[in-house]
Amino acid sequence: MTRYVFKMPDLGEGTVEAEVVAWHVKVGDQVAEDQLMAEVMTDKAAVEVPSPVTGRVVAINGQPGDMVRVGSELIVFETEVSEPSPQPSPTRVGEGVRPSPQPSPTLVGEGAITSPALAGQVARSAGEGPKPSPQPSPAAAGEGAHRVKASPATRRRAREAGVDLRAVPGSGPSGRITPQDFAAALNGNVTAAAPAVEAAPAGLVRRTGVDEVKVIGVRRLIAQRMTDAKRNIPHFSYVEEIDVTELEALRSHLNGKLPNGAPSLTYLPFIAAALVRVLESFPQCNALYDTERGVLVRHHGVHLGVATQTPDGLKVPVVRHAEARTVWDLSAEIRRVSEAARAGKATSKDLTGSTITVTSLGKLGGIASTPIINAPEMAIIGVNKAVERPVVIGGAIAVRRIMNLSSSFDHRYVDGYDAAAMIQALKDLLEHPATIFIPG
Repeated sequence: MTRYVFKMPDLGEGTVEAEVVAWHVKVGDQVAEDQLMAEVMTDKAAVEVPSPVTGRVVAINGQPGDMVRVGSELIVFETEVSEPSPQPSPTRVGEGVRPSPQPSPTLVGEGAITSPALAGQVARSAGEGPKPSPQPSPAAAGEGAHRVKASPATRRRAREAGVDLRAVPGSGPSGRITPQDFAAALNGNVTAAAPAVEAAPAGLVRRTGVDEVKVIGVRRLIAQRMTDAKRNIPHFSYVEEIDVTELEALRSHLNGKLPNGAPSLTYLPFIAAALVRVLESFPQCNALYDTERGVLVRHHGVHLGVATQTPDGLKVPVVRHAEARTVWDLSAEIRRVSEAARAGKATSKDLTGSTITVTSLGKLGGIASTPIINAPEMAIIGVNKAVERPVVIGGAIAVRRIMNLSSSFDHRYVDGYDAAAMIQALKDLLEHPATIFIPG
């Protein structure tokens, strides 16, 4: 048998560590070459890691949520051949590395016992360490959360008898449990353990449980990026209402000409097309801030990020070169990258490189919102839901379809005046949608 160590591979783009998201094998499993053994995540994307060899898993380093540095031991195999299988092709993730002879680690992390429970178990097996503390009696459990009124003597008798005083009705002042109440409870065999929930009115149940969910994977990355963006970027938010009555008429007209079963146009491709036109006059909003060099990088092309809700959390797939696409092409590409993100099939390239982002919750969009900028971008355009509302036009009340845009800008580099002027220019195009398609 030969020991084969697979180390965390270099996943490119300056990655120095990756988070373990999930293991698909465990110690003792027999694994075939190319079998999926783990999923890891960098700051860019999730990556599936296949097994480089056929063998038995003898050690695993890192639990879901742990960060493992590139080049550190990830998994150890025991193989039946003296040499590993041929090196993986360049498209496969990582390479197995045979370490120099050294003592085999008996536990993850070079023998360190990281689990308090495991440490206690080991200490007890060696005859050392403190004994486990006794469990509280049923009568004592939960008394702090729901204090009953009874004398110390009654409480002692309840502990000895294993009676939960919360289940004993009290006839004394303010529901105090008297010795007679306790005696009656004993005669009535009220000796059950503490109920799972506290007393509540008939038909209602108090829920006292909690769930602990470890923040890992995409959710951890979202939390980190949102925190960094909100901490480092002074947001300036601006909300404006748009009359999209004419835009809705155009959208309905075009959808009516589609063949049966063809995906319909939403507002988003029209907003994207209008945004491309507007950014020609506001290049500071189609820019990225390079923190290392202290430089604003203004892009000529518009690479539109589309905030997309997925089962794993919020992702931002990118429609590249939106300025070179028609409304139909924008619609198809927005749909393609969004569906890839939801299905977990988006590549690292699909999820990086945006220069400005659009976010929309559709029918859940509400009246207004304050979206967080997708750093290092300068702006994010938030689309709220469109609803019919009464408005005053020329002194008369009319029913119009109104939609708010709630947008945020990096106030360090985009002045409030420029932000407002940009949204007003976008409003003008959307309220007169024919002008979106007129050159000039």
